[in-house]
Amino acid sequence: MKRLFWLGVGVVTGVVLSRKATETARQATPAGLASNLGDAVRELAGAVGSFGAEVRAGMNEREQELHDMVEERTAPAVPPSGSGRHAAARPVRRARRAEG
Repeated sequence: MKRLFWLGVGVVTGVVLSRKATETARQATPAGLASNLGDAVRELAGAVGSFGAEVRAGMNEREQELHDMVEERTAPAVPPSGSGRHAAARPVRRARRAEG
């Protein structure tokens, strides 16, 4: 019974090592290397694209904060009585560029 057990362990080990060796040999071929390189480039391109999208979103958010801050500080003060030559004047808002 012991011999049969060790024979089974040996067969399983041989199959596993054989498959590992075959996979390693396939990855060492030019086609395997090109496949690995292509996967790496696709992953890098995806990471760069998502980083760029996050940067643009942050820039747009900060631009809006700054725009609101500038409008708050430069808005003309309305006289308490509502009279005066410029009482009806409203601050001029510049048209925002289309985001995209």
